[in-house]
Amino acid sequence: MSDTVTKDAATKDAASGHLASDKPSADKTPRHVALFVTCLVDFFRPNVGFAAIKLLERAGCRVSAPTAQTCCGQPGYNSGDSASAAAIARRVVDVFEKFDYVVAPSGSCAGMISHHYPKLLGEDARYAERARKLAAKTFELTQFLVDVCGLEALDVSLDRKVTFHDSCSSLREMQVRAQPRALLGQVGDLNFRELPDGESCCGFGGTFCVKYPEISDRMVTEKIANIEKSGADLLLAGDLGCLLNMAGKLKRAGSKVESRHIAEVLAGLLDEPAIGEPETGPATGGER
Repeated sequence: MSDTVTKDAATKDAASGHLASDKPSADKTPRHVALFVTCLVDFFRPNVGFAAIKLLERAGCRVSAPTAQTCCGQPGYNSGDSASAAAIARRVVDVFEKFDYVVAPSGSCAGMISHHYPKLLGEDARYAERARKLAAKTFELTQFLVDVCGLEALDVSLDRKVTFHDSCSSLREMQVRAQPRALLGQVGDLNFRELPDGESCCGFGGTFCVKYPEISDRMVTEKIANIEKSGADLLLAGDLGCLLNMAGKLKRAGSKVESRHIAEVLAGLLDEPAIGEPETGPATGGER
């Protein structure tokens, strides 16, 4: 665990508004981190949650996954149902505010809590300040591992040609781009290929793909063409929604490119088949 992040806890990161320092006191008490599991991870890919816990524990954190957690409220918020979204936000604040940090294996869920909760609850006398404090200690997984924990020496390997999709929320709300690449740089034998036109949206956008299916399909068609151009045989991302969208389109197009959440590779948890793949046995790679 890096000591370089141990600074004045009042210091803020200018770009994100997050706490830029470590919370533990001089007695080196481990950071108590709450994992915000996310709905998609819970329902479709629990292995991502297990991988996130393994990585956080490797970084020296004490990890809890509160059983009372629910959706972050994005579907209602993006559909204009601010009242329902605010009710969910209050629930999330109640459950998670006691922890040192909140970490989500999803830039969109982390972005919802850290950027939209303070506005959503800004006029609520009981919750406005609490929402602001929760926002300041909420991070996307790779962002937390690099910027707060300084995680190094992952001791994993994967002999694959890999590319990475930057989700819109991670890029534009959480300022996450260098962090996943820094962590992938620690994976032995990995051949990293940048994705052409990498900052373009994959077309998922939560409710966007339901409201505008033709536009969404055009966007993901262009995205998978760029994935193929990269020469990679494994697509990684930090948001499961994007991955489900792209993996589905890749399969329908007959592509052999596999799709995984970055946490699975970083943690060496590759026994689960790639997203959308049948049960065929463990993948190549893992912990040394």
